[in-house]
Amino acid sequence: MVDFTAIREQFPILDQEIHGHPLVYLDSAATAQKPQVVIDAESRFYERDNAGVHRGAHELAARSTMAFEHARAKVARLVGAQAEEGQEEIVVTAGATASLNLLATAFGNASQGRGGQAARRFALGPGDEVVVSQAEHHSVLLPFQELCQRTGASLKWFGLDEQGRIRSDTAEQVIGERTKVVAITHVSNVTGAITDLAPIVERAHQVGALVVLDACQSVPHLPIDLHALDVDFAAWSAHKMYGPTGVGFLYGRRELLEALPPASFGGSMVELAFLDKPAQYMAPPARFEAGTQPVAQVIAAGEAADWMRDLGMERVAEHERAITAELLNLNEVEGVRILGPVSPEDRIGTVAFDVAGIHPHDVGQYVDSRGIAIRTGHHCAQPVHRHFGLFASNRASVGVYNSIADADELLDAVRGVRGFFGA
Repeated sequence: MVDFTAIREQFPILDQEIHGHPLVYLDSAATAQKPQVVIDAESRFYERDNAGVHRGAHELAARSTMAFEHARAKVARLVGAQAEEGQEEIVVTAGATASLNLLATAFGNASQGRGGQAARRFALGPGDEVVVSQAEHHSVLLPFQELCQRTGASLKWFGLDEQGRIRSDTAEQVIGERTKVVAITHVSNVTGAITDLAPIVERAHQVGALVVLDACQSVPHLPIDLHALDVDFAAWSAHKMYGPTGVGFLYGRRELLEALPPASFGGSMVELAFLDKPAQYMAPPARFEAGTQPVAQVIAAGEAADWMRDLGMERVAEHERAITAELLNLNEVEGVRILGPVSPEDRIGTVAFDVAGIHPHDVGQYVDSRGIAIRTGHHCAQPVHRHFGLFASNRASVGVYNSIADADELLDAVRGVRGFFGA
């Protein structure tokens, strides 16, 4: 059984004071802190094995390549993807944003005839539709909005209910016969609401559309099985799952990755290159991994994936649910409004809130003076803020290292905000 009270001790950055107070870190939706085992894994690679992967015949190159591919398999196991050699479903990228841009660019290339007949399933043109939602992070919205502009396709979107949940009950109306792509968040980075995916995926596949899942806020907090979710592609970042910055992952069903044309070009992704005819590109995942890989970061991300699996994601979700329930007491503080569901069911511990009459930056600086780190701003999700009639908000978001006491520290600080500013 995991002792969650001792988890904090594994994170060296949390052992410090901020403005004379013990650090309370409630900004994991932006980036999670790293346990010592992850820090050590990255450092150990540089100390012992540093070399380029999939190139070179010397011992260091062999060791780094083996460690890199083992890490890919560890990440695959965390999310229920295939990891067997020749059947890999995980592509290494520079982050979730890079993963989503890779897909949008590859779809655009297919729309221009690249990839041959096999890639026609990804092609878009005038009259076709791409569906997103009002809850999307800009890293989902903008790449697919740009794809529409390049191909002549139209952008449609799911609306939100009064709690900020995606209206999955409108799937029959929003997703039509001309829909080619549905790009949707699994969990909102503002409201913390978990999307009811089943009716969206079912309707999308009914009309032959591809489902692209933003899993950035679900992979670190929930047990995930991408095969069971039946999505076609998914993107997430390592730094939110207790891994390093600068690396992310793209999941794709194997048969789709094999048909998808490349999106970036260079070394290590080409089988045969010529001057007088087009190149022949490698099979996935190498086809999508041009250039030098962030090897140390991928290896550390693999360590993070194993660390999370050892904790048990069902237990992680249960631990965080108790903290979420305490954080939701923000709704009882005078002048405070939570943006999103106010009960802990079907949501994670990402809680955005507004303090009447006080700018979020002022709220953030006040709670920072108490040693508490939260996020302020629009959280790269402006449409969902407009849904609530706001331009920005404050956001507290929990990680596995947090406790109910951390939530209580924030509650106490927020109770003092309006009085401090004379509101």
